Amino acid sequence: MKDYPEKILNEEQLEELLSRPSNETIELFRQLDGDIVFLGIAGKIGPSLAHMAKRACENAGVNKKIFGVSRFRSTEEKELIESFGIETIQGDLLDWEFLNSLPKVKNVFFLAGMKFGSEDNLSLTWAMNTYLPARVADYYKASHIVAYSTGCVYPLVPVESGGSVETDMPQPVGEYAQSCLGRERMFEYGSHTNNTPVALIRLNYAVEPRYGVLVDIATKVKNNEPVDLAMGYFNVIWQGDANDVVLRSLGHTASPALALNISGPEILSVREVAKDFGKLFGVEPKLVGEEAKTALLSNSELAYNLFGKPKVPINQVIKWIAHWLKEEKKILGKPTHYEVRDGKY
Repeated sequence: MKDYPEKILNEEQLEELLSRPSNETIELFRQLDGDIVFLGIAGKIGPSLAHMAKRACENAGVNKKIFGVSRFRSTEEKELIESFGIETIQGDLLDWEFLNSLPKVKNVFFLAGMKFGSEDNLSLTWAMNTYLPARVADYYKASHIVAYSTGCVYPLVPVESGGSVETDMPQPVGEYAQSCLGRERMFEYGSHTNNTPVALIRLNYAVEPRYGVLVDIATKVKNNEPVDLAMGYFNVIWQGDANDVVLRSLGHTASPALALNISGPEILSVREVAKDFGKLFGVEPKLVGEEAKTALLSNSELAYNLFGKPKVPINQVIKWIAHWLKEEKKILGKPTHYEVRDGKY
């Protein structure tokens, strides 16, 4: 695999891979008008996404201000993002005085939201996932907006269907997924009312060695814990590939808003992936249950037509993750709950 290592040795090398822009992204940023803000930058995806934008600007020879907005859970988190050349702004996006103080830039990436523990605080879940987007869509009505959504807005579908497509009617299961559809509807409303160009990113799921569905499965196999097969199939995409197409989607924002499924082309089997990790760890995976006939699956052909297919194959990502876990490297300890079938995250 050209320009990609056999093993990822440390977080510095991992960050370089996750933030490496494609030639297409560099060219987009060479022509892009205006500065950029990342709202909710301090999550799992935001730092490397913004870093890729910064590297694309540098490679394109253009000078843009790139802002990263978050409450920031630690000084280290804030300093890491600043080390990439991102100007950080600390505050609570649900504080309207703070939101109204943010720079009015032409290009907005909306990453803020709530998933983990959403069932324990449903009012906050709706505030973050639906109420805040309505305010952001209004405040940045003169901008281009790329907003993260989720494949969870779709229902579970038969595995043989090949996955949900963007023209399918959303049927979110559970209040988390319903609030995410609410987020989409608020950005769609802003796009319709103010003619704001918007792209909605239905991501399902991004993976790297520190977190994601593959790490969840690998950790259980390595620790000899049972792997539940009920949600037997899934899609994933290497986070570096996801970052690249999300940045490039800025060139495809539209009014009415454009929804894009972002994932890998394969429908992966939990059973087979667990067996693959078992071989790499030298253990027999402990598989329990049987695969249901439906799963949360996305078909990303529309995105492939716009951007091409992901560059990093999932079998390489599996090897990277196995080596990372064998070496006892840092993981984030944030399970994806991919196995949830009732929408209660």
